[in-house]
Amino acid sequence: MKFLPAIDRYILRLVLGPMVAVFIIAASLLVLDKMLKLFDFVATEGGPVSVVFRMLANLLPEYAGLAIPLGLLLGILLAFRKLATSSELDVMRAVGLGYTRLLRVPYAITLVLAAVNLVVVGYLQPMTRYWYEQLQFELRSGALGASIKVGEFTTLQDKMALRIEQSREEGRQLIGIFARVSSAKGQVLTISAREGRFLALKDAPDTIVLRLTQGQIVQDVPGQSPRVLSFTRHDLPIDLPAVEKFRQRGGKEREYILPELLRIGWNDSVSQKVRNESRASLNFRLVEVAMMLLLPLLAVALAVPPKRSTSFLGVFLSVIMVVAYHKINEYGQAVAALGRVSAELALWGPFIAFAVLILWMYWRIAYVPGGQPIGALDRLATNGSKWLRQFLARFRRDPVKGR
Repeated sequence: MKFLPAIDRYILRLVLGPMVAVFIIAASLLVLDKMLKLFDFVATEGGPVSVVFRMLANLLPEYAGLAIPLGLLLGILLAFRKLATSSELDVMRAVGLGYTRLLRVPYAITLVLAAVNLVVVGYLQPMTRYWYEQLQFELRSGALGASIKVGEFTTLQDKMALRIEQSREEGRQLIGIFARVSSAKGQVLTISAREGRFLALKDAPDTIVLRLTQGQIVQDVPGQSPRVLSFTRHDLPIDLPAVEKFRQRGGKEREYILPELLRIGWNDSVSQKVRNESRASLNFRLVEVAMMLLLPLLAVALAVPPKRSTSFLGVFLSVIMVVAYHKINEYGQAVAALGRVSAELALWGPFIAFAVLILWMYWRIAYVPGGQPIGALDRLATNGSKWLRQFLARFRRDPVKGR
């Protein structure tokens, strides 16, 4: 850090604090919202709680793709807003430090985060999406031990119906067991037991033993009278159903990494639909990373409020612009995947328009004396808030006239 000039170290400290805070807050809010849905889903499927956290870990790269640009933008914006409202920015410019010079450290951070985001959207997200869907598949199919639900009848290989009243010690102790087993010869065993537990067999991995204690067996053989047997302990072998294997990665364009998208997008041996989807996904990921290079300019343009103003309008607009641009890109990707518009036009067209707007805003704030790109909006917001406060004050004094 000592090799940096003092002004760069100061700006670095101002940027890193809010940037890391925004990233953590944004990622936490997205994870908490999804966590509630995953807990409900896993509870419905009867799966172990640990799978929730495995699924959340696979969602982190998906959320990081949006949280990284948002944290970068707000980190730079809040840093320069603090410099502007404390008049430090005026002092720096008075001694010859222009905006371009002050953006040296923010752009160094931007280049590092853009490289990180390229790895996230180009490589991590496709892999974790596939792993997330694999966990969902295994949870539904029972490969995670979720095929037997407490309080419900479970059918195993169409020859056994099993019901368990209670489960304790994370499934190791079972209370109130009822089983009905039928054989190919027509013999039916109806078994009830007070307790039981599952035991694995080393020599037969496809079979487990349900060890029952304190129960009865009713044996019903065609042409014979039913027989009732009481037991203290009885081992009931259960053949595990064959679990269907999950598909190979690449069933969707979102699961391909960047080199695979490049190879498929211009491969004439695949269908036009697959090529359109691959090229749309490729351009979507690249344009999301490319936009990060313009975020420092946008942050500065929105960070500096008009003189004698402490409005947070710039902060509000920055979030709106980043989220709106992300949604526009998602729409462009969907349209390009359908083949209605070329992927390059659908995704790089909005990027160019957005880039022109950002460059104009930065030029206004940096090179036009007294230039303020959102000055009109700030005055409108200020006048509107004053009018609203006056109206509310008058309404509180005289509710009848206020109407």
